[in-house]
Amino acid sequence: MLIVLALVIGAAFGAAAHFALPGRSLRGAALGPIGGSALGALAWTALTWAGLGPDSVWVWLVSVLLPAIVVPLALTALTRARARADQQTRSALGI
Repeated sequence: MLIVLALVIGAAFGAAAHFALPGRSLRGAALGPIGGSALGALAWTALTWAGLGPDSVWVWLVSVLLPAIVVPLALTALTRARARADQQTRSALGI
């Protein structure tokens, strides 16, 4: 049941990253929260399957820090890729 906390914390970091980073109009509003919650849940699941319990500080640390680090990097990369693709499309269409 504690995995729900990892989901909520990951979604909060994803939402914060979406609104803090530039280029919001180039990506969906749900991309950050969904990515953050997925990373938090995956980290929690992987570490509990590895034998760590919810009383371990590593489970909490990794499931909180992984979304906080990876989601802003991923959103930045996706925004740049979208801007580059949009520019190529504009050039191809002569706009």
